[in-house]
Amino acid sequence: MTIFLPTTFSRRRLLAAGAVVPAGVLASRVRAQPRKKITFAWSQSGYCQAPIPVALERGYFEKNGLDVESLNWAGSADQLLEAMATGKADVGAGLIHRWVKPLESGFDVKVVGSIHGGCLRLVGLKSAGVTGESQLKGKVIGVSDQNSPAKNFFDIHLTERGLGKDVEWRVYPADLLDVAAKKGEIQAIADGDPNLFLIEKRNPGSFVELGNSGTGEYAQKLCCVIGARGELVRNDKGTAAAVVRALAQASDFTAENPRETARIYARYSKVSEDELQALMHSTNFAHHPVGKNLRNEVEFFARDFHTAGILKKSTDPVRFANHVTLDVLA
Repeated sequence: MTIFLPTTFSRRRLLAAGAVVPAGVLASRVRAQPRKKITFAWSQSGYCQAPIPVALERGYFEKNGLDVESLNWAGSADQLLEAMATGKADVGAGLIHRWVKPLESGFDVKVVGSIHGGCLRLVGLKSAGVTGESQLKGKVIGVSDQNSPAKNFFDIHLTERGLGKDVEWRVYPADLLDVAAKKGEIQAIADGDPNLFLIEKRNPGSFVELGNSGTGEYAQKLCCVIGARGELVRNDKGTAAAVVRALAQASDFTAENPRETARIYARYSKVSEDELQALMHSTNFAHHPVGKNLRNEVEFFARDFHTAGILKKSTDPVRFANHVTLDVLA
């Protein structure tokens, strides 16, 4: 006997009626559900965002019910946050050190997840005698822009150690920072990988690492975060939660499988697979807090920015963290 089932007939009603439905029929109905389409903006130039292409290639987005359009974002953090706030992108990824100050301005964007721990470094030029942090006094540090994550992070770091007013920050194109060092215009460089990795590769033995945002008190602190447009989290919290789950799974895969991750990401990079694998090992992809832990770490950085005078005196780090973060998994 054939049983014809209306689409509104629930499994519970079927069981109550004594009908037997093959498991494959129910599974096919689940698979037939349309995936939610979203636009994800991220920078393909940063290897630290490797969990995003991992999620795309290995199907973590699809497994969580998402159909993701990937948008390679080359603009500033302010422009990315504006793109999300105005609906040009649904979600986006960026470094917390770039986002704290713009988020203070009131963009309708919520921080809902994270991808990894610290990936910023400060190196000194040996020939200039800068082989320790204390030797930065009176020196010039080269950065790619005045709001770069490395500049913000190490400015705060040096200020806490009483050196903030004793160094000068000077901007150069990222790939010319080592040229500026050779000319004697700067004596140290604050940046992230792979750019610093490539600079050190071009100038073997010329630089020594002075600081790293993935060590010390920051060893278990986030670096790259996931933001979602305000309207999305208010009206479709489940979709934002699916993004967070997919990327948490991808970050765990990245932490456990650096070689496969290097293969996946290599198409976006100037760095070889073997070199990328080494970089993957140097970044804490196992650290990607959500919920309360995410909120607490955003507050930690907000306090840093407030102490350094980057945030307004009137900005309360506690209220700031409560306002800009949202636990979409709750």
